[in-house]
Amino acid sequence: MWYPFLNIFFFVFHTAFTLFNCVGWAFAKTRKLHLATLLLTVFSWFVLGIWYGWGYCACTEWHWQVREALGYQDRSNSYIHFLLLKLTGKNFDQQLVERATLILFLFSFAMNLLFWFKHRKKR
Repeated sequence: MWYPFLNIFFFVFHTAFTLFNCVGWAFAKTRKLHLATLLLTVFSWFVLGIWYGWGYCACTEWHWQVREALGYQDRSNSYIHFLLLKLTGKNFDQQLVERATLILFLFSFAMNLLFWFKHRKKR
């Protein structure tokens, strides 16, 4: 009975979290929270990833469990690949999506740190 709600919740929450990871650096008031979400992502991908596989995301895992309980068989290796497939209907190359995700993540992290240190120098 909760699964349809949880499926929508994960679509909204995980997509919002991902978008915030991409653009949170652009707004001075969100940079601390942005850095926290980036570090949480790093922890998930690289620390939990030691045991569950590189790029592991608990949110993705929980969403897949909910979708399996609803009878969906449309699992992907990454949430970004899955989201692109659902939004565009195109099955992009998974390695390309993973590389683009990592590049965008590193860019976002670098921008956050750049603004962080730039702001600290002004004080």
